[in-house]
Amino acid sequence: MKVCLACGQRFEADDWRCPSCGQSPQLLHGYLAFAPDLAKGNTGFNEEHFAQLAEVEAGNFWFRSRNRLLIWALQRYFPRARSFLELGCGTGFVLSGIQRELLELSVSAGDIFVEGLLYARSRVVPSATLFQMDARRIPFEAEFHVIGAFDVLEHIAEDDVVLSQMFRATKSGGGIMLTVPQHPFLWSYVDEYSCHKRRYTRKELVEKVERVGFKVIRATSFVSFLLPPMLLSRIKRRKPRDDWDPMAELKIGGLLNTLLEKVLDFERILIKSGFSFPAGGSLLVIARRNQE
Repeated sequence: MKVCLACGQRFEADDWRCPSCGQSPQLLHGYLAFAPDLAKGNTGFNEEHFAQLAEVEAGNFWFRSRNRLLIWALQRYFPRARSFLELGCGTGFVLSGIQRELLELSVSAGDIFVEGLLYARSRVVPSATLFQMDARRIPFEAEFHVIGAFDVLEHIAEDDVVLSQMFRATKSGGGIMLTVPQHPFLWSYVDEYSCHKRRYTRKELVEKVERVGFKVIRATSFVSFLLPPMLLSRIKRRKPRDDWDPMAELKIGGLLNTLLEKVLDFERILIKSGFSFPAGGSLLVIARRNQE
């Protein structure tokens, strides 16, 4: 069901013109824009990062491994899902991976930056619906079987508002999938450069998710075997050197990149077998909205 963000009217229609107040979202570069005033500037992300990410994602061990984990989790915990919304889709790397593996899934995605949508459109198939939106004001109610936010919540100060909006937009019996950076003790200049507001503890995120009405059904860390070297790296990055390259961690290539990917592949095997890691660089939380 659509929700008019101008007057709050709920309605079913083929277009977005509100039957109550007559308002409809404007178009920006061909995309429906539900928060046009935020499309070119806010503190949650730096638009320059889209080009950098688009260059490295497909070859980087972390992005590739996270995609495999997310696709498995979506199939494992929501096997009957037919509709999926990704919040903060960025360059579309996750969405395109889901599309390739889950052909029966109807996919939609939103990002607050039009710049991100332009990259995403080049990666996803034409059937995907993309729109500019603020995750704090999702223009849907009981619309999607699954909503995902992958390394998005840490960019938003009002993460509790986003979670409540996700609850409203999720169908009864559906659920959400979240990944976030874990452990406040890992905070470094990398987080500041990435425009993070926080790193999460498991307890904090689980409590926030369940407070809005979801029931957490799985929570596990990942990038766990790599936590010791990650900690050493972050200690060195408390304050950056003049020659610090913020993208260096994502530009790992060759044999080291392959070995690190194999390590995370082994982690995924253990997670699939039912083991949940207690610590790691990232955290995966899966939660369900009970049948009503």
